[in-house]
Amino acid sequence: MADNEQAVGADGADAAPSKKGRLKLIIAVAGFVAILGAGAGWFFLMRGHGEEKHAEAPPPKPPSFIEVPDMMVNLVGAPGERVQYLRVKIVLEIKEEKQVEAIKPNLPRVTDLFQTYLRELRPSDINGSAGLFRLKEELTKRVNNAVAPQQVSAVLFKEIVVQ
Repeated sequence: MADNEQAVGADGADAAPSKKGRLKLIIAVAGFVAILGAGAGWFFLMRGHGEEKHAEAPPPKPPSFIEVPDMMVNLVGAPGERVQYLRVKIVLEIKEEKQVEAIKPNLPRVTDLFQTYLRELRPSDINGSAGLFRLKEELTKRVNNAVAPQQVSAVLFKEIVVQ
């Protein structure tokens, strides 16, 4: 009977490790398949991501420009100081060519607004790049008010001379 118990005990001992071994093998295979699936998914997603072609938008149209007549104004100074003059050549940047014809009739109004604003400046108002940036922003705001509903993208300085 002892021999039978040993035989049964030996069979039961062999059965337990084989079940644990199979379970470990199944878990390892499932993990390996999951890792392969994730890697393959990443590969296909990233490969296709760089090669996607969207409907191409037409290339942006180059901006149009309108030259404003040259202006020369005297700057405001303290009494007794020598008079300083500002000479400016300005170009207006417009997004679309069709707006040019709508803005051109308003150029006398734009020139008038620029002249009246520039005559109120002091030499210290346009010192440095910060002063020129403020001047450009102010002129852009004024020209957009004058040509509304049309819009000017930017006021560009071709030349600025303070004498």
